Amino acid sequence: MFSLVTYLDRVSIDYDSADPPYRQLAAILRGRIESGAITARLPGEKALQQEFGLALATVRKAVKLLRDDGLVRTVPGWGTYVVPGDQRPRA
Repeated sequence: MFSLVTYLDRVSIDYDSADPPYRQLAAILRGRIESGAITARLPGEKALQQEFGLALATVRKAVKLLRDDGLVRTVPGWGTYVVPGDQRPRA
């Protein structure tokens, strides 16, 4: 049986899906954040681009969704960090 983290690590972008790739990537990253697989710094944009085979603009759009939802914050020149659960906006 696979753990949630192992399953999320194996998730990939489905180009045949009705959901655009940036939304799929945001959902994958959201799942990793909520499961505790990512707790501090998000992987860099280039690393995400290579891992998922996406354009840089697509990765940036996915990270923007997470930022807009209050899950991450970006520090220019330093990276994008997970916002602690107790500091996130309530849904």
